[in-house]
Amino acid sequence: MASGRPAGWGEVDDEVSIRMIHTAIEAGIRLLDTADVYGAGHSEVVVGEALRRLPASVRDEVIVATKFGNTFDETTRVAEGQDVTPAAIRAATEGSLRRLGVEALDLTQMHGGAGTAAEAEAVVATLEELVAEGKLKAFGTSVDEPEVIATFGKSAAISAQSQMNVFGHNPEVLATAHEYDLAVLARTPLAMGLLTGKYNLSNRPAETDVRRDTPWWTYFDDDAMSDWLRRLDSVREILTTDGRTLTQGALAYLWALDPIIIPLPGARTPEQVTEHAAAINFGPLPESARQEIDELLADSPERH
Repeated sequence: MASGRPAGWGEVDDEVSIRMIHTAIEAGIRLLDTADVYGAGHSEVVVGEALRRLPASVRDEVIVATKFGNTFDETTRVAEGQDVTPAAIRAATEGSLRRLGVEALDLTQMHGGAGTAAEAEAVVATLEELVAEGKLKAFGTSVDEPEVIATFGKSAAISAQSQMNVFGHNPEVLATAHEYDLAVLARTPLAMGLLTGKYNLSNRPAETDVRRDTPWWTYFDDDAMSDWLRRLDSVREILTTDGRTLTQGALAYLWALDPIIIPLPGARTPEQVTEHAAAINFGPLPESARQEIDELLADSPERH
Protein backbone atom coordinates (compact mmCIF):
# COMPACT_ATOMS: atom_id res chain seq x y z
CA MET A 1 0.00 0.00 0.00
CA ALA A 2 1.06 3.58 -0.69
CA SER A 3 -0.98 6.75 -0.19
CA GLY A 4 -3.89 4.60 0.98
CA ARG A 5 -4.22 2.42 -2.14
CA PRO A 6 -2.68 -0.78 -3.53
CA ALA A 7 0.70 -0.18 -5.16
CA GLY A 8 1.26 -3.52 -6.81
CA TRP A 9 0.74 -5.21 -10.16
CA GLY A 10 -1.66 -7.89 -8.94
CA GLU A 11 -1.06 -11.42 -7.73
CA VAL A 12 2.37 -12.95 -8.21
CA ASP A 13 3.78 -16.43 -7.60
CA ASP A 14 7.23 -16.45 -6.03
CA GLU A 15 8.24 -19.69 -7.72
CA VAL A 16 7.26 -18.31 -11.13
CA SER A 17 9.27 -15.18 -10.34
CA ILE A 18 12.30 -17.26 -9.43
CA ARG A 19 11.97 -19.28 -12.64
CA MET A 20 11.73 -16.00 -14.54
CA ILE A 21 14.97 -14.77 -12.95
CA HIS A 22 16.75 -18.04 -13.71
CA THR A 23 15.48 -17.94 -17.30
CA ALA A 24 16.83 -14.41 -17.67
CA ILE A 25 20.23 -15.45 -16.40
CA GLU A 26 20.29 -18.54 -18.64
CA ALA A 27 19.55 -16.23 -21.59
CA GLY A 28 22.58 -14.08 -20.77
CA ILE A 29 21.01 -11.26 -18.75
CA ARG A 30 23.29 -10.22 -15.91
CA LEU A 31 21.61 -7.12 -14.45
CA LEU A 32 18.54 -7.37 -12.20
CA ASP A 33 16.87 -4.16 -11.03
CA THR A 34 14.68 -4.02 -7.93
CA ALA A 35 14.09 -1.77 -4.91
CA ASP A 36 13.73 -2.23 -1.20
CA VAL A 37 10.20 -0.77 -1.29
CA TYR A 38 8.93 -3.15 -3.99
CA GLY A 39 6.58 -5.48 -2.18
CA ALA A 40 7.74 -3.81 1.05
CA GLY A 41 10.95 -5.81 0.92
CA HIS A 42 9.51 -8.95 -0.64
CA SER A 43 11.00 -8.36 -4.09
CA GLU A 44 14.50 -8.37 -2.61
CA VAL A 45 13.71 -11.57 -0.72
CA VAL A 46 12.64 -13.28 -3.94
CA VAL A 47 15.71 -12.05 -5.83
CA GLY A 48 17.91 -13.21 -2.97
CA GLU A 49 16.34 -16.66 -2.99
CA ALA A 50 16.73 -16.92 -6.77
CA LEU A 51 20.43 -16.07 -6.45
CA ARG A 52 20.91 -18.51 -3.57
CA ARG A 53 19.73 -21.38 -5.80
CA LEU A 54 22.33 -20.63 -8.47
CA PRO A 55 25.82 -22.12 -8.64
CA ALA A 56 28.31 -19.72 -7.05
CA SER A 57 30.15 -19.26 -10.35
CA VAL A 58 26.97 -18.00 -12.00
CA ARG A 59 25.74 -16.02 -9.01
CA ASP A 60 28.96 -14.05 -8.93
CA GLU A 61 28.34 -12.80 -12.48
CA VAL A 62 24.94 -11.30 -11.66
CA ILE A 63 24.64 -7.62 -10.71
CA VAL A 64 21.67 -6.71 -8.54
CA ALA A 65 20.67 -3.05 -8.57
CA THR A 66 18.40 -2.03 -5.72
CA LYS A 67 17.16 1.30 -4.35
CA PHE A 68 16.64 3.17 -1.08
CA GLY A 69 14.90 6.32 0.08
CA ASN A 70 11.28 5.20 0.41
CA THR A 71 10.33 4.07 3.90
CA PHE A 72 7.96 1.19 4.54
CA ASP A 73 6.88 -1.39 7.11
CA GLU A 74 7.78 -4.95 6.17
CA THR A 75 5.08 -6.37 8.42
CA THR A 76 2.10 -4.26 7.36
CA ARG A 77 3.52 -3.82 3.84
CA VAL A 78 2.66 -0.14 3.85
CA ALA A 79 4.90 2.54 2.31
CA GLU A 80 5.24 5.42 4.73
CA GLY A 81 7.21 8.26 3.11
CA GLN A 82 10.79 9.12 2.25
CA ASP A 83 13.94 9.45 4.34
CA VAL A 84 17.53 9.88 3.15
CA THR A 85 19.17 10.93 6.39
CA PRO A 86 22.44 9.10 7.08
CA ALA A 87 20.77 6.86 9.64
CA ALA A 88 17.96 5.96 7.23
CA ILE A 89 20.37 5.19 4.38
CA ARG A 90 22.39 2.93 6.64
CA ALA A 91 19.27 1.18 7.91
CA ALA A 92 18.02 0.70 4.34
CA THR A 93 21.38 -0.71 3.30
CA GLU A 94 21.38 -3.22 6.15
CA GLY A 95 17.82 -4.22 5.26
CA SER A 96 18.72 -4.84 1.63
CA LEU A 97 21.83 -6.80 2.59
CA ARG A 98 19.71 -9.03 4.85
CA ARG A 99 16.93 -9.62 2.33
CA LEU A 100 19.26 -10.23 -0.61
CA GLY A 101 21.58 -12.39 1.47
CA VAL A 102 24.78 -10.67 0.37
CA GLU A 103 27.72 -9.05 2.13
CA ALA A 104 27.82 -6.00 -0.15
CA LEU A 105 25.26 -4.45 -2.49
CA ASP A 106 26.36 -4.44 -6.13
CA LEU A 107 24.55 -1.19 -6.90
CA THR A 108 22.18 0.89 -4.82
CA GLN A 109 20.27 3.87 -6.19
CA MET A 110 18.56 6.79 -4.48
CA HIS A 111 14.87 6.21 -5.16
CA GLY A 112 13.69 9.55 -3.80
CA GLY A 113 14.00 11.95 -0.91
CA ALA A 114 16.51 14.43 -2.35
CA GLY A 115 15.48 16.68 -5.21
CA THR A 116 18.20 19.33 -5.13
CA ALA A 117 21.97 19.36 -5.44
CA ALA A 118 22.41 20.38 -1.80
CA GLU A 119 20.22 17.53 -0.55
CA ALA A 120 21.97 15.07 -2.86
CA GLU A 121 25.42 16.05 -1.58
CA ALA A 122 24.61 14.78 1.91
CA VAL A 123 23.30 11.52 0.46
CA VAL A 124 26.43 11.04 -1.64
CA ALA A 125 28.63 11.56 1.43
CA THR A 126 26.90 8.72 3.26
CA LEU A 127 27.04 6.44 0.23
CA GLU A 128 30.77 7.03 -0.18
CA GLU A 129 31.25 6.09 3.48
CA LEU A 130 29.34 2.85 2.90
CA VAL A 131 31.52 2.04 -0.11
CA ALA A 132 34.63 2.59 2.01
CA GLU A 133 33.16 0.30 4.66
CA GLY A 134 32.56 -2.47 2.13
CA LYS A 135 28.76 -2.38 2.37
CA LEU A 136 28.33 -1.06 -1.20
CA LYS A 137 30.23 -1.78 -4.40
CA ALA A 138 28.66 1.08 -6.35
CA PHE A 139 25.85 3.61 -6.23
CA GLY A 140 23.77 5.88 -8.43
CA THR A 141 20.55 7.85 -8.53
CA SER A 142 17.05 7.00 -9.68
CA VAL A 143 16.01 10.62 -9.10
CA ASP A 144 16.32 12.05 -12.59
CA GLU A 145 16.61 15.75 -11.85
CA PRO A 146 19.67 16.85 -13.89
CA GLU A 147 21.18 18.76 -10.94
CA VAL A 148 20.88 15.66 -8.76
CA ILE A 149 22.46 13.52 -11.48
CA ALA A 150 25.29 16.06 -11.78
CA THR A 151 25.90 15.95 -8.02
CA PHE A 152 26.11 12.17 -8.12
CA GLY A 153 28.25 12.38 -11.25
CA LYS A 154 30.86 14.47 -9.45
CA SER A 155 31.27 11.61 -6.97
CA ALA A 156 32.02 7.92 -7.45
CA ALA A 157 28.53 7.21 -8.81
CA ILE A 158 28.28 5.01 -11.89
CA SER A 159 24.66 5.33 -13.00
CA ALA A 160 21.48 7.38 -13.30
CA GLN A 161 17.98 6.02 -13.85
CA SER A 162 15.23 7.78 -15.77
CA GLN A 163 11.93 7.14 -17.53
CA MET A 164 12.64 6.46 -21.20
CA ASN A 165 10.70 4.80 -23.99
CA VAL A 166 9.57 5.47 -27.55
CA PHE A 167 7.06 8.03 -26.26
CA GLY A 168 9.82 10.24 -24.89
CA HIS A 169 12.60 10.99 -22.43
CA ASN A 170 14.39 13.94 -20.88
CA PRO A 171 17.35 14.92 -23.10
CA GLU A 172 18.97 16.72 -20.15
CA VAL A 173 19.32 13.39 -18.39
CA LEU A 174 21.31 11.93 -21.28
CA ALA A 175 23.41 15.08 -21.65
CA THR A 176 24.28 15.11 -17.95
CA ALA A 177 25.02 11.40 -17.95
CA HIS A 178 27.43 11.84 -20.86
CA GLU A 179 29.09 14.77 -19.11
CA TYR A 180 29.87 12.62 -16.07
CA ASP A 181 30.34 9.27 -17.84
CA LEU A 182 27.34 7.60 -16.24
CA ALA A 183 25.32 4.68 -17.55
CA VAL A 184 21.60 5.39 -17.86
CA LEU A 185 19.20 2.70 -16.67
CA ALA A 186 15.94 3.25 -18.56
CA ARG A 187 12.86 2.51 -16.49
CA THR A 188 9.45 2.00 -18.15
CA PRO A 189 11.02 1.05 -21.51
CA LEU A 190 7.76 -0.74 -22.33
CA ALA A 191 5.53 2.10 -21.06
CA MET A 192 4.30 -0.05 -18.18
CA GLY A 193 3.23 -2.74 -20.65
CA LEU A 194 1.44 -0.58 -23.22
CA LEU A 195 4.30 -1.10 -25.71
CA THR A 196 3.89 -4.88 -25.55
CA GLY A 197 0.64 -4.62 -27.53
CA LYS A 198 -1.19 -6.62 -24.88
CA TYR A 199 -3.59 -3.85 -23.84
CA ASN A 200 -6.38 -1.93 -25.53
CA LEU A 201 -9.41 0.08 -24.43
CA SER A 202 -11.36 -3.06 -23.61
CA ASN A 203 -8.43 -4.79 -21.93
CA ARG A 204 -6.68 -2.69 -19.32
CA PRO A 205 -4.91 -3.55 -16.07
CA ALA A 206 -7.22 -4.21 -13.11
CA GLU A 207 -8.58 -1.25 -11.16
CA THR A 208 -6.33 -2.19 -8.21
CA ASP A 209 -3.22 -2.25 -10.42
CA VAL A 210 -0.81 0.59 -9.65
CA ARG A 211 -0.72 1.50 -13.33
CA ARG A 212 -4.36 2.62 -13.27
CA ASP A 213 -3.95 5.43 -10.75
CA THR A 214 -0.56 7.07 -10.48
CA PRO A 215 0.89 10.56 -10.93
CA TRP A 216 3.81 9.20 -12.95
CA TRP A 217 2.07 7.67 -16.00
CA THR A 218 -1.19 8.20 -17.86
CA TYR A 219 -0.91 5.28 -20.27
CA PHE A 220 -4.03 3.56 -18.92
CA ASP A 221 -6.02 6.58 -17.73
CA ASP A 222 -9.59 6.86 -19.02
CA ASP A 223 -8.99 10.19 -20.72
CA ALA A 224 -5.53 9.43 -22.13
CA MET A 225 -5.23 5.79 -23.18
CA SER A 226 -6.83 6.24 -26.60
CA ASP A 227 -4.22 8.87 -27.49
CA TRP A 228 -1.40 6.61 -26.36
CA LEU A 229 -2.80 3.75 -28.44
CA ARG A 230 -3.03 6.05 -31.45
CA ARG A 231 0.62 6.97 -31.06
CA LEU A 232 1.56 3.32 -30.71
CA ASP A 233 -0.32 2.41 -33.88
CA SER A 234 1.58 5.11 -35.79
CA VAL A 235 4.94 3.44 -35.10
CA ARG A 236 3.93 -0.22 -34.76
CA GLU A 237 5.14 -1.18 -38.25
CA ILE A 238 8.54 0.47 -37.71
CA LEU A 239 9.07 -1.16 -34.34
CA THR A 240 8.35 -4.62 -35.73
CA THR A 241 10.76 -4.43 -38.67
CA ASP A 242 13.00 -7.42 -39.45
CA GLY A 243 10.80 -9.82 -37.49
CA ARG A 244 10.97 -8.10 -34.10
CA THR A 245 8.02 -8.30 -31.77
CA LEU A 246 6.58 -5.00 -30.61
CA THR A 247 8.32 -5.47 -27.27
CA GLN A 248 11.66 -6.15 -28.93
CA GLY A 249 11.26 -3.11 -31.15
CA ALA A 250 10.64 -0.89 -28.12
CA LEU A 251 13.90 -2.08 -26.58
CA ALA A 252 15.73 -1.72 -29.88
CA TYR A 253 14.57 1.90 -30.10
CA LEU A 254 16.36 2.73 -26.85
CA TRP A 255 19.55 1.02 -27.97
CA ALA A 256 19.41 3.15 -31.12
CA LEU A 257 18.72 6.31 -29.14
CA ASP A 258 21.98 6.19 -27.19
CA PRO A 259 24.49 3.41 -26.45
CA ILE A 260 24.76 4.42 -22.78
CA ILE A 261 21.12 3.38 -22.23
CA ILE A 262 20.41 0.05 -20.53
CA PRO A 263 16.68 -0.73 -20.76
CA LEU A 264 15.03 -2.26 -17.69
CA PRO A 265 11.97 -4.10 -19.00
CA GLY A 266 9.79 -5.55 -16.28
CA ALA A 267 8.97 -9.26 -16.45
CA ARG A 268 6.75 -11.59 -14.46
CA THR A 269 7.11 -14.86 -16.37
CA PRO A 270 9.87 -16.90 -18.04
CA GLU A 271 8.15 -16.37 -21.39
CA GLN A 272 8.28 -12.60 -21.08
CA VAL A 273 11.94 -12.47 -20.17
CA THR A 274 12.80 -14.89 -22.99
CA GLU A 275 11.24 -12.44 -25.43
CA HIS A 276 13.22 -9.57 -23.89
CA ALA A 277 16.52 -11.42 -24.12
CA ALA A 278 15.89 -12.39 -27.75
CA ALA A 279 15.79 -8.69 -28.65
CA ILE A 280 19.57 -8.68 -28.26
CA ASN A 281 19.88 -10.83 -31.37
CA PHE A 282 18.30 -8.07 -33.49
CA GLY A 283 20.35 -5.22 -32.04
CA PRO A 284 19.39 -1.53 -32.24
CA LEU A 285 16.90 -0.19 -34.74
CA PRO A 286 18.47 1.49 -37.78
CA GLU A 287 19.12 5.18 -37.18
CA SER A 288 16.66 6.09 -39.93
CA ALA A 289 13.93 4.13 -38.14
CA ARG A 290 14.72 5.79 -34.83
CA GLN A 291 14.48 9.23 -36.44
CA GLU A 292 11.18 8.38 -38.12
CA ILE A 293 9.71 7.29 -34.79
CA ASP A 294 10.82 10.56 -33.20
CA GLU A 295 9.10 12.52 -35.95
CA LEU A 296 5.89 10.51 -35.78
CA LEU A 297 5.69 10.87 -32.01
CA ALA A 298 6.60 14.53 -31.84
CA ASP A 299 3.21 15.28 -30.26
CA SER A 300 3.85 13.03 -27.26
CA PRO A 301 3.60 14.90 -23.95
CA GLU A 302 6.61 12.91 -22.75
CA ARG A 303 8.90 14.48 -25.34
CA HIS A 304 10.63 17.37 -23.60
